Order: sequence, then structure tokens, then C-alpha cells
Amino acid sequence: MPNSKVRNIKKRLEYFHSASRAFSLHLSRLNLNFMRYHIGDLTQEKLLELYKEMLKPRMIEEKMLVLLRQGKISKWFSGIGQEAISVGVTQALKPEEYILPMHRNLGVFTSRKVPLNRLFSQWQGKKSGFTNGRDRSFHFGTQEYKIVGMISHLGPQLGVADGIALADMLRRKRRVTAVFTGEGATSEGDFHEALNVASVWNLPVLFCIENNGYGLSTPTKEQYNCKDLVDRAKGYGMESRIIDGNNILEVYSKVNELCKAIRKRPRPILLEFKTFRMRGHEEASGTKYVPEKLMKKWAKKDPISNFETFLLEQGVLGGAQIEAEKEKISDEINDNLKLAFDEPQMESTEIKELGNVYQEFDYKHFEKNVDTKNIRFVDAVSEGLEQSMDRYNELIIMGQDIADYGGVFKITEGFTEKFGKKRVRNTPICESAIVSAAMGLSINGMKAILEMQFADFVSSGFNPIVNYLAKVHYRWGQNADVVVRMPCGAGVGAGPFHSQTNEAWFTKTPGLKVAYPAFPSDAKGLLNTAINDPNPVLFFEHKGLYRSVYEDVPTNYYTLPFGKANVLRKGNALTVASYGAGVHWAIEILEKHPEIDADVIDLRTLQPLDVDTVFASVRKTSKLIILQEDTLFGGIASDISAMVMEQCFEHLDAPVKRVGSLETPVPFAKKLEENYLPKQRFEAALLELYAY
Repeated sequence: MPNSKVRNIKKRLEYFHSASRAFSLHLSRLNLNFMRYHIGDLTQEKLLELYKEMLKPRMIEEKMLVLLRQGKISKWFSGIGQEAISVGVTQALKPEEYILPMHRNLGVFTSRKVPLNRLFSQWQGKKSGFTNGRDRSFHFGTQEYKIVGMISHLGPQLGVADGIALADMLRRKRRVTAVFTGEGATSEGDFHEALNVASVWNLPVLFCIENNGYGLSTPTKEQYNCKDLVDRAKGYGMESRIIDGNNILEVYSKVNELCKAIRKRPRPILLEFKTFRMRGHEEASGTKYVPEKLMKKWAKKDPISNFETFLLEQGVLGGAQIEAEKEKISDEINDNLKLAFDEPQMESTEIKELGNVYQEFDYKHFEKNVDTKNIRFVDAVSEGLEQSMDRYNELIIMGQDIADYGGVFKITEGFTEKFGKKRVRNTPICESAIVSAAMGLSINGMKAILEMQFADFVSSGFNPIVNYLAKVHYRWGQNADVVVRMPCGAGVGAGPFHSQTNEAWFTKTPGLKVAYPAFPSDAKGLLNTAINDPNPVLFFEHKGLYRSVYEDVPTNYYTLPFGKANVLRKGNALTVASYGAGVHWAIEILEKHPEIDADVIDLRTLQPLDVDTVFASVRKTSKLIILQEDTLFGGIASDISAMVMEQCFEHLDAPVKRVGSLETPVPFAKKLEENYLPKQRFEAALLELYAY
């Protein structure tokens, strides 16, 4: 063979090997067996924007890990490796659309252009943060940027998203709400309740599951037994999609497409983003529980390095641009860190802290008119609701069977004819999701009332009441404009699950208000005030009083102040303090004993509590007996007794008496229930105190 031909063959082989190496390098750099990008109609400007929006949270995180080791921040939940999800979803939403992130979604905050100095101050518990040092990391929200942060209980925020979306839908605003959760939280009941409500009501919510393989250290195979979490959508009649959570173009393009579709035809969609958590649940956890082979596999799918390589290959990005952008972000981080570090540590006062538990309420008094109507307690509650619905066009009532059926106590009977089913909404049996949805309505500027069919069932919605509604204003200044109606009480033979009076569960929780009227006129006036109040109110309505107590009730819309007890009878021998059905029992017993000249105080609201009226009475009579229907230990009577002992000890001529129900569940049989309730024991204690 001629030398020239040999040389040509060698050249061709060298070229082939060179091309093969280049192609192999290209494949390696692009990781095409892992990541395929489809630009579609995206512009170069958008591609660069997506890259930069991912790069910033990554560089912030890398800096935070350094600061964590230096002890300059207290904790860190890393989202390294998951940036494409946060950025892609946020970029697909409009600025006015709410997004509810988790603690690995830094890219949501940076994509919404939250100032970095405020984020850094938040993580250091300083004033420029969003919680005034009262909560840490990503446990905050901001109306300015339409972000609603998580609470550690995870599940309730899914229902909150339902409420936000419901408000948008009722106002006919074509908007999407996006809410994040991890695969671990999909085992919580709140997840299933929220999906069911969203599906039944066709709410425009994107439920975004970040399936990153582990709930803290527990792998997915020990958390659920279905192949893909989106399979659950079928059971709720919802659409679903699986998305490569490490591919920024797939995330952005698919979510953007879905957002456009949902704005046209509102409906919920369940998204499962397949991704991986490259660091521990939080930094102290480490990653020893993750097989090394799995870590290496996912390291090759890094969303930033892959996309960066792709942009370089496409000529959209150059090496100099990368360095310039990194330098720019680094300078921004350092400048804003200096602002945060230079800020003094948070200090406060007792007055300020107590003053921020509730949103300030400018009580407006509406007088009673002279026209009255003799009606039952149940009618007064219904009348108050109806007049408040007339007053507030964006007041929504929710509850089981409350629409056409009118509720089990017929309090909302006829409401759907007048106000429509959009405002008077039957709900599935899912108390937790509905409490959370009420919170979402409040975040989006509406008022909400929800009826617990029986007060006993509030236990199924306990978590969002005491951990979300109660704490949200103190944490980040957001009010919870929610009234929870609580048909309660024994004496009607309803047994252990329909007879509790559980006000003590809530009087103990800072941030909640508790009203407990004993008379129809008080029920109407206090309910109107509760609805006006921008803070969460538990409104107790004793079932035994619904149809047994009548009163001349003013026909007009009027209000009564919270925290103002009513002195029903005046005397000098002793003081009786009670509320709810206990007030009627006390009056009945005193009528049997006309020789006992007593002050009778109807507390009316338990939080705020009018202790001044109690103190003034005790200083006059020198004796106090407190009657409550609730079991005695840990109830409101114990707190009143302790406060009187502290403030009025020198005025007392006898020990303070407390009377309550037996320390048992509420029994069903009539004689057992009578023995359980404190009415007979109250009479004996009253006579004993009078004779002391």
C-alpha cells in the first residue's frame, strides 16, 4: 500500500479518534444519559435568566454552610441539587400569584427578588428579617412578595393554598397558587384532605411534591408503597405529572404550560418532581445513611453544572460570563451579609411582645335598637350570622352539611337561597384542611367562618388552629380572620363524642380568642364582634341552650365588646363567676336560696378575660365560687382562682371554691350524665362557702 494511502488512513483514524473523544467529552459534559434539554421557543435571554436564578441560591447556600461552621447562623436546611424546582416553578408563576415554599426552596425567595440583607437578617434573628427574631429560617411569609412560608408541621400549608386559591376563584381572578411539600409529608392526613378539597372545589392549585428520596433519614421505600406518588391523584380525580426536578428547562416549560392551562380552566394538578437531596436533612444530620453509589449517581445530575455545560455548548454562555456572574453574585452576597452582620441583635420589651400576639382590633360599637323579638339562642346565632353575611360580601361560611341542609342544628337554613353556595359551602369531612383553607382565605383578604359540626370534632383540626392560626400574627404579622363556631356541651344525652366543652384547649394558647355566651342577645352581639375581629376566635355555643333559652333580642345589627363580663345580679354575701350553661345553673340554684345575696358574673368571653370585674366583686364580697361545666383540673376556674389569690388575697374571708364536672369522659345515660355534671355539687359548695 502506498505511503500516501497509509498516511490518509492514519489521518482519518486520528480524526475519528479525535472526534470520538470530543463527542465522548461532549456526552460526559452534557450527561445526556441523565439530562436532555429542549429549548423550544425559549429565548437566549430566558435561558440566561434561568441559569443565573439557579446560580444565586447555590452560591448563597455555599456561603451559609461556611457561616454555619463559623457559628454565625444556627441551622441550615440545604436545597443544593434541587434549585431547578424552586426557580422553574417560581419563574412560571406571575408575581401576583401566591407561592408556598418549604425550607429547601431558597430559589423561590431569590427569584421573587426578596432583598438578600433581609433574608440574612431573618436567618440571624435580626430586625430586618421578616419575623422580628420570633421565628427562624424559612418559617415566615411576606405579602409584599406573595410568599407564604411553612410551619414545621408541614401538612397545613397545603390546605392554606386551597384557601388562597378559593379566594382567587371567588373573585374570578385567573390565578394559580403553587404549594410545595416533600415526599415525607404526603403521608400526613393534611395532604390527602387538601387534595380532596381542591379536587371537589376545582381549585387552581399546583401541588408540588419534591421527591428527594429521603424523609430525614428514612428512604421512600419505607414511607409509601406505590411506584410514584402522582398515582394518588387518580383517587382524587386529579391530573398529575412527573417532572425531572433537576432539569430546569423541563421544570419551567412544563409548569409554565400547566399554569396557562389552569388560568383558563381552574383545576388542581399534582406534580411529582424527581430529585435528590445532596446534603443532610439539616447539616447536623449528615448523609451517612445514603449509599455512596446513589450519591455519585445524583451528583452527575447536578442541575446547575449540567445546564451550564449545555449553555456553553450552545454558545449562549461563555466562560468569562460565568466568572463575571459569579463575581457579581459573590459581591452582592458579601455586601448584604455586611448589612446583616452590622445590624444589632434583637431586643424587645414585655409590652411589645405581648402587644404583637394579636392584630390590633379597633372595636366599633353598634348599639342595640329598641325593637326586639323574643327568640331562642339558636335563632340569635343564626340572625347574627345572616346580618354579618349581609355586612361583608367576602365573608365565607364553611362546614359539613351547612348548605341546603342548613347544618345539623339548622342555623344556616335558608342561607344558600340568599347568599348562594359559593359563600355557604358544604365541605368534605376534613376539619384540618378546612381550618387551613380558612387561614388561606384570610391571607388572601377574605373573612371565614367555619362550623365544627360538634365542638368535639375540633380535635381533627387542632393542629392548624393552635400552630397556624394562633401563632401567625406573632410570627410574621399576618392576621387570621377566622371564626370557628363550636356547638358544645353536655346535658342532652349525646355521650362522650358529642358533649365536650373543651374551651380550656384554647384559652391556654396565646393568639386565640375565646367567646362563650350564655344568653341569646349576648350570642348575637358577641358573634358579630368575633366576625369583625381580624384575629382567630373560637366561638362556643352550648347545644343545651340552643332551644331552651329565650330572650328579647334586638332585631338590628349590634356588637358587644370582648373582655367585658356582665354582672347579672348584685349582692354582698359572695361572688359567683361562671359562663355558658353554668350561668343558668347558678341562677337556678340561687333562686332556691334567696337568703344568699350574691354577685353573679357571666364572664361571656374567656380570652380576653375580664378579671377586673371579678377582682372588684371579690373585694366587695370577700368570697368567690367559680362554676364551669368543663372537668375541673386545668380549666378556666383554676386560673381565675390563682389570679384572685395573687391579687385579692387580703380581701378573702374564705378559700376560693372551684366546681366542675367529674374527671371522666361525658357519659351517655341520663343519671350518669347528671352525676357527671357539676350542678348538684355546685349547690353543696355554694352553701358551704356561704356558711364559712
